[in-house]
Formats: sequence, structure tokens, C-alpha cells
Amino acid sequence: MGQIIVVGAGQAGASLVAKLRAQGCEDAITLIGEEPVPPYQRPPLSKAYLLGEMARERLYLRPESFYAEQGIALRTGTGVAAIDPEARHVTLTTGEVLPFDQLALTTGSSPIRLPAAIGGDLGGVYTVRGLADVDAMTGEFSEGRRVLIVGGGYIGLEAAAVAAKKGLQVTLVEMAPRILQRVAAPETADFFRTLHRSHGVDLREGVGLDRLTGEGRVAAAELSDGSRLEVDFVIVGIGIRPNTALAEAAGLAIENGIRTDAQGRTSAADIWAAGDCASFPYRGGRIRLESVPNAIDQAEVVAANMLGAGQAYEATPWFWSDQYDVKLQITGLNAGYDRVIRRPGAKEGTGSHWYYAGEQLLSVDAMSDPRAYMVAKKVLDAGGSIPAEAAADPDADLKIYMRR
Repeated sequence: MGQIIVVGAGQAGASLVAKLRAQGCEDAITLIGEEPVPPYQRPPLSKAYLLGEMARERLYLRPESFYAEQGIALRTGTGVAAIDPEARHVTLTTGEVLPFDQLALTTGSSPIRLPAAIGGDLGGVYTVRGLADVDAMTGEFSEGRRVLIVGGGYIGLEAAAVAAKKGLQVTLVEMAPRILQRVAAPETADFFRTLHRSHGVDLREGVGLDRLTGEGRVAAAELSDGSRLEVDFVIVGIGIRPNTALAEAAGLAIENGIRTDAQGRTSAADIWAAGDCASFPYRGGRIRLESVPNAIDQAEVVAANMLGAGQAYEATPWFWSDQYDVKLQITGLNAGYDRVIRRPGAKEGTGSHWYYAGEQLLSVDAMSDPRAYMVAKKVLDAGGSIPAEAAADPDADLKIYMRR
């Protein structure tokens, strides 16, 4: 019987080991995670869980008993210090050495933190990534307190929405000219800017953070426009980086993540990678996707390939974000778009933005408009397109393009 080790007990790691067993793998499987809890969902952390609307146990992807029942050795609260691809073993932070026949890296990503030089190490400064992060900040969310959100991407906007709903005084700063600068069109940014301001968020674009000040704990923020804010705590949402240190130290190829081929193989024999940490071929280039759907789908393909399937991973990107009562659903990737078409939704405050490169539909942002999202997703997943004039016409029946 062989030995399979999976390093990283997040969404990708949990999906991978479950798929191995579901496909009849009889090898010994060990899933190693640094956090002291079973694999859990991350998206609800900054929404339902932070709002107190979801119990911790509901976050768990599967009951802890599942792993024992499936013969999966779940090692929580355990770190991996090193990988030796030639000797085919991993060394744990405890000094224990575990041999492997196949190894999968699902090490995920980590939030970018503020430098200590500008006050990033002060008490009361948080990131939103893991369960411990959210547990640590939960006590801060009392009505009337003042929070500064640094970063106008989806994580920052979601945190701002939760804080505003709980009655806090919220200021959000984004050093780029507008929110969602790197991920969405100005039209989508306009929609969410209006939404947040309507809920009382003091949203400041083109304004960066110079430094945080306080005696051991943050008390104020000095901004790039010369203004100063008194704050009770700070949430930082300025992006994430793939966790590649283990792979890099082991000599694996790195290219905006752990470089893999179309099947999920790394540059080392019998070592695979999936999820946030992995970059893979996509439409003549190479991408890395930071999303739950990708973590699940890619991990399941890698699991099949570890058992000899020889299947290329065909990514069908989709994402979502919940802010207030708006559900944003995104399908496709908008890189390279040259125009955006707005399609009104059936109700006020809803609608969708359609990204085109020439006549080709690339991506859609749907704001509480599930019909537009589902049609666009099915068409894009099938490699098709929808004429821009049809997308712009609210009376046009777009379903006809799902059959082409």
C-alpha cells in the first residue's frame, strides 16, 4: 500500500482527499494542516460567521468523524518544515519524518500584512483570512466603534459591509484611484461605491495609509492626504500571496505560485499542487485562481490524476461576493476587455455588466441578477458568446444562446 500526503487542510486539501477515497484509492492518506481545527469554509468567515449568524461547527466542510471513517489521518495543528523530493519524505515541525509515494501541496495563500514600520504590528490591527483571525476581532464589533478598512477589494468591501450592518462607524481607504481597480470595471465599482455610501461608509479613493499610531494598540491613522483619523481598530484587506515557501525551498519551479502542468504536476516527480497556491496553463498563458470553486474543481482533477486519469484541468472561473443584501456573482475572466455593456435587472438595484473584447464575451458581473449570471456562465463554460446588442437589450431572450 502506498503513502499519500497532502499538505494544507483547506478547501483544496479537503476536496482532494475526499475525491481520492471516492475514486477508490486504497493508499494510506495523511492530510496535514497547521490550524487546530478540521478543514472549514472560508467565505462565511467575513460574512455570516463574523455577523454571528453561523456557528463554528457549521463552518466545517465535513464532520471531523468523516476523516476517520474514510481512513484519512487528519493531522491538525501540525506544520511541515521541509520537503525532500529525492528522499520522498516530509519533515514536520515536530521533527517527525513521514515518507510519501505521492505528495500534494494545497498550501493556499496568506494575507499581505502592513509593515511593522508603519504600525502594522500594533494591537487592534487585523487581517481576514483564517478562523483565528475572525475570532480575534469579533469582540471589536460593537455599535458606535470606529473601524478603518484598508483596501477596496472584495475582502475590504465585505468587511466594511459587516461593520456597517453592525452599527460601526466605518472608513474605507483605497490608495488606487477607485475601489476594485484591479478586478472590475468602473461600472461595477460605481455600483458598489454607491451601495456602501448609502449605508454610511466613509469611502475614500485615491487615499493611502501613511502610518498607524498608538501606544501598543492602534489609536489613530495618518493618511496620504494629510488627514488623521482616530480609530478603535483596523482591518487590512490589501491582497494575498500564494504560500510557496515550502515548495521553493524544495527546489520546485515557482511562477506566481507553484508551477504545474495542465494535470497538476509540479516540476518534481510525484508531487502535485492545487488551489490558491498553484499556477497552471490557461488559454495559451498561465494563471492562478483564488476562489473556492477553483480549489474544489482543481483538487478533484488532481486527485483523479494521482490515480492515473491523465485529465487536463479546464478551468471555468466563477466567483461571488455578498455585501449587504446584494449578491455579486462573477463568471469568466475580464482580462483584456475593451468595452462593458450594462444590462438592467428585473428589479431596481439589480443588473449586470458584460465584458467584451471585440465581439467576444469574456466575463459578467451580476448584481443580484441570478438569471443573467446563469445564462452567461453556461454560455462561457461552453466556449460561446452572446452578441453585445442582445446583452444590452433587457427584452432579449438570452437563453437562445445557450443552445448554440
